[in-house]
Amino acid sequence: MSVSRRTVLATAAGAAATVASTATAASAAPAAADRTPAATLRRLRAAADYAVDKLHAVAPTVTAFPTGTKFEKWVYSQNGDWVGGFWPGTLWLAWLHSEDDTFRDLALASARKLAPRQYDTGTHDLGFLFYPSWVTAWRLTGDDAWRTGALRAADSLIQRYNPRGHFIRAWGALNDPKNAGRVIIDTMMNLDLLAFASSRTGDGKYLDIAVEHARTTRRAFLRADGSTPHVYDFDPDTGAPIGPNTVQGYSPTSCWSRGQAWGLYGFTTMYRRTGDPEFLATARRLADFAVGALTPDHVPVWDYRAPQQPYDIKDASAGAIMACGLLDLAAATGRTAYREVALRLLTALAETCLTRNSARAEAVVARCTRNRPAEDGVEISLPYADYYLLEGILRVLRPRDVDRAIDLSTV
Repeated sequence: MSVSRRTVLATAAGAAATVASTATAASAAPAAADRTPAATLRRLRAAADYAVDKLHAVAPTVTAFPTGTKFEKWVYSQNGDWVGGFWPGTLWLAWLHSEDDTFRDLALASARKLAPRQYDTGTHDLGFLFYPSWVTAWRLTGDDAWRTGALRAADSLIQRYNPRGHFIRAWGALNDPKNAGRVIIDTMMNLDLLAFASSRTGDGKYLDIAVEHARTTRRAFLRADGSTPHVYDFDPDTGAPIGPNTVQGYSPTSCWSRGQAWGLYGFTTMYRRTGDPEFLATARRLADFAVGALTPDHVPVWDYRAPQQPYDIKDASAGAIMACGLLDLAAATGRTAYREVALRLLTALAETCLTRNSARAEAVVARCTRNRPAEDGVEISLPYADYYLLEGILRVLRPRDVDRAIDLSTV
């Protein structure tokens, strides 16, 4: 299990600038933005302005981490659950768009509350928790305390690596045999924390583990048509594959739309961090399937193969994540078709999924579905929908600022 020293050093070089704009993706983005229709830019700017206005009204009253809504009001977790990074991340994006230092101060205060989680070895979601919060805080402030905490979180994450199966375990405490061989597509989005750790320390072990996990995911999850299951199980003792499964999708043979979006975005990121063409090819196959499965309204159904699709319950969060992944993929491949679909997704979300018609709503994005099989959070708002909608819009309107926050560099 190894990544070449050249790859690690190239990754480190690509991520080295804390505040400066990066090379390929960021420098190409303004030219792409210049070709975006003016009407689309106006709609996206109006949606970002709406998000900032909503956050102005709601954020000062938020004292914990939003996890979802009930009757349009945020429900909170004190420790952040798996979504804690998205609230400070959303505040950072609001700061970039508005330049209002109130959002900066609130983002820092919220991120500090995640400090105990940097030692949490009981979850794979440390990338979700620490990249949009602590890594972004370091990139935007230069305060090394944030970088140090993010590196500790990466140290916690690699303890979940199974060297026999070459995968990062998704769920359960390290000493709990239940779910010890369970891998989920979502983990692809947590790997960038490990790439960050290698780039900042010069130690290739973090990126090595990320690459091995991504290769395992590609082998096990990718179907011939480009779709993916939510879960794949392995024998934790031998690493032998057992087979696909699901928790949040309709069935082991279906395709949960948010999971497909996690995979698309995650494999594109891994390509940017390593230059491995297999990761880019995988991202394209996931993207092509998801694009082909979209309904004419460009708001994904919760599962692309559920029996009632295409007339099924929607998940706007899947659309926001997918849009970000497609914008990333367009920059990586130079294929404008991916960008065009991303713009249609963002426009559809801005026009049909915002909470504009409700005076009581505390979130920005509606029409999200958290876990349809469990009847948990159907047609609600979710914090990651707000985060990725703003990220996607700002990738179009302010690509250099997004690069400052999350690093869009390509090796």
